[in-house]
Amino acid sequence: MSEKKIVCFGEVLWDVLPTGKQPGGAPFNVAVHLHQLGLPVELISRVGDDELGTELLEFIESKGLRTDYVQRGKTHLTGVVKANVDDANEVTYKIVQPVAWDYIQYDAALEQLVEQAEVFVFGSLAARQAGTRETLYRLLEHARFKVFDVNMRPPHYTKEVTKYLLEKANLVKMNHHELAEIMTWFGLETDRPTAMQWLAERFDLQAVCVTCGADGALLCTNGQLYRAPGVAVEVKDTIGSGDSFLAALLKGWLNGQEPGEAYALPAPRGHW
Repeated sequence: MSEKKIVCFGEVLWDVLPTGKQPGGAPFNVAVHLHQLGLPVELISRVGDDELGTELLEFIESKGLRTDYVQRGKTHLTGVVKANVDDANEVTYKIVQPVAWDYIQYDAALEQLVEQAEVFVFGSLAARQAGTRETLYRLLEHARFKVFDVNMRPPHYTKEVTKYLLEKANLVKMNHHELAEIMTWFGLETDRPTAMQWLAERFDLQAVCVTCGADGALLCTNGQLYRAPGVAVEVKDTIGSGDSFLAALLKGWLNGQEPGEAYALPAPRGHW
């Protein structure tokens, strides 16, 4: 058994904000938070052989993470995302493509890393282009416990790919907007708890977690529904908030921590 318990796969990039640039990408953010929570983690990604790529590698290492599995490519530039934070509660993104993380290459070292990990975390954004998508699909065949962090950024996803990733997953995390859209693909419009239970049964998922902004989060597992209420804070922006939430959820899951029984709910018929 390798000591590396969690592998995060996908994009690492620069978020360009009005105040300047900051490192980002959901897999990277989740990896940093997991490391800060004391869990051993590795990051699989790709940056360009450019100044922005060098800066990213240095930043990753400054956070205590290794960069052994962050590839460097000469043919495509390091990823950049332009974030619009005019609405602090609903940040929008312009995601440049193609970039280095669209071309993560498969090799035996990645396969071995994933085989030895307890958890493999991946998202839908990294699957937008054939190169990284094919690598992801191959690695999924070697993963033990697969955590799908849904990240539907128009126009960087398709129904077909998202459904395939749901089929492969064991635990899925998404926000309430993504839940609503996915349910329309199946011609179903229902309340959140019923939708979550339906997804869990349809895709044989061990858990479905839905974040609901200021309303907190819902977790459906083992036929039970749990609710964590929102915590009132002053919102500057929501960038990365779901990533820190997922890291905390995974820490509790790996530690065998039971969801708070105080929030165990019977699946209601109406909206909550």
